[in-house]
Amino acid sequence: MKYSKKWYWLFVSPVLLAFAITVIIPLISGICYSFTEWNGRMDIIPDFSGLKNYMLAIKDPGFRNAFWFTTTYTVASIILVNAIGFSLALLVTRKLKFSNAMRTIFFMPNLIGGLILGFIWQFIFIGVFEAIGDNYNLPFFQGWLSNESTGFWGLVIILIWQMAGYMMIIYIAALQNIPKELIEAAQIDGASAWRRTLHITIPMVMPAVTISVFLTLANSFKLFDQNLALTNGGPGNSTEMLALNIYKTAFTFSKFGEAQAKAVIFFIIVAIITLVQVFFAKRREVEM
Repeated sequence: MKYSKKWYWLFVSPVLLAFAITVIIPLISGICYSFTEWNGRMDIIPDFSGLKNYMLAIKDPGFRNAFWFTTTYTVASIILVNAIGFSLALLVTRKLKFSNAMRTIFFMPNLIGGLILGFIWQFIFIGVFEAIGDNYNLPFFQGWLSNESTGFWGLVIILIWQMAGYMMIIYIAALQNIPKELIEAAQIDGASAWRRTLHITIPMVMPAVTISVFLTLANSFKLFDQNLALTNGGPGNSTEMLALNIYKTAFTFSKFGEAQAKAVIFFIIVAIITLVQVFFAKRREVEM
């Protein structure tokens, strides 16, 4: 037993060390810097400022607007990404001729990096959409990134295109674990496809729903690459999300201490929301 414990710690220690260096230590140092007048330099000790940075962050209208925009974006993304991901899972599990090919096609956008994804869709919204709008006199396709409303839906479309296939994989695993006897019994009793989905399929995949909603919520709140590449917060910072606001505070305005305070507030908000979501989702699973 003692011998096996030695091997256990031998293999676990490098992972714990890497986790501490890349996560724990930066988190603690970031919290410490949030209470100082840090200007980004590492060769001098910054002056202690107490809660000043937190007060500035809370009073900053740009930070508040970014918070509400991010919250609205997250709600829309959670609903649409999971609805489409679940629909795709139902589609590719119907034993169609090209089911495996469709799974690959739907999942492939998840392999594309955030910045590249943003620039691809920037070309689509500006180049392709503008050409369609100009050639066919369709105002709907014009100026998609020039106002808050269409810029918002442009960001939602990007996340759907990237994450729906990933959610599909999670839902496929859950659907394949549903006992076939339940479906067959419902069919014998005359239940329609809609009733089977509503009363059997959805309750049985609730653990997958919990995981998928958690992943979508976390990715939506911390979205940065696509926001930077697609709109850069424009026009007039109307599509600026929390992560981009924190980035600009630090690297555009050189307010590193305030940026750290915003990051700590951001971390607390996301942690509370995700924990509440998982708590209530788990209760739902027990009820089912």
